[in-house]
Amino acid sequence: MKKRTIYSVLVICCVVGFWIFENFYTPATYSDEAIPAFRTDISRDFMPQSTTGDIVEHNYYTLSYNEPYEQAEWVAYTLKKEHLTSDQRKRPFFIEDPKVKTKSADWRNYRGSGYDRGHLCPAGDRRFSKQAYDETFYTSNISPQNRAFNSGIWNRLEIEVRNMARRYGEIFVVTAGVLEDGLEEIGEEDVDVPTYYYKILARRDSDGPKMLGFLFLGRESKRPLQEFAVPVDEIEKRTGIDFFENLPEELEKKLEAKNNVADWKF
Repeated sequence: MKKRTIYSVLVICCVVGFWIFENFYTPATYSDEAIPAFRTDISRDFMPQSTTGDIVEHNYYTLSYNEPYEQAEWVAYTLKKEHLTSDQRKRPFFIEDPKVKTKSADWRNYRGSGYDRGHLCPAGDRRFSKQAYDETFYTSNISPQNRAFNSGIWNRLEIEVRNMARRYGEIFVVTAGVLEDGLEEIGEEDVDVPTYYYKILARRDSDGPKMLGFLFLGRESKRPLQEFAVPVDEIEKRTGIDFFENLPEELEKKLEAKNNVADWKF
């Protein structure tokens, strides 16, 4: 009887402890809200639609979190020429995003999975300050990626985006995996592994906005980056996301309907 009572008390303590953890635990943070003057804002014209309503704004990028897939459906940020520095930064630990209401997936889901913790907003785009760099290590900013893909063609595209920021002065970027039914899952929290990844670029020009979409199967390829350029419409059909809903409708239709690779120098 005594053992049964002790067991019951332990079960109750565990249940109460779990409830407290779920409702009151606050993850650590890399963000310092006391320095809002250093924010990098995104033009309203380029802000994507959120299909989940779970938008998280950090100082140096914004994301829309998709809880069932345990990752962002998109991460959006502005990359300016002056952001591109060679500052050496100490790589921090990956931590849960304190601003995601449902909690972003723990990095341990990736351990032993065979997949990289692939950055969406690259750490290399945010070397200009410690806080900007560290913010890219929230787990809301990563997605499982094949290692050869992550270090290969995906990395080549990230480098090319930096070259474009140098060339044009400022680039808007929105990127993530394509989240759809039937994906492989890893870890205790069932983090989905996208089959495809996309990246969309936009910039302002003297004769109006320019945009360019890329869609990749998540495996390494030696093909030129230009061969992966697609109309933004194709990415919208795959993701169900309206990426430029704030642009005038006719302009949006015109820009999204075609492959605009000719408007960009590689």
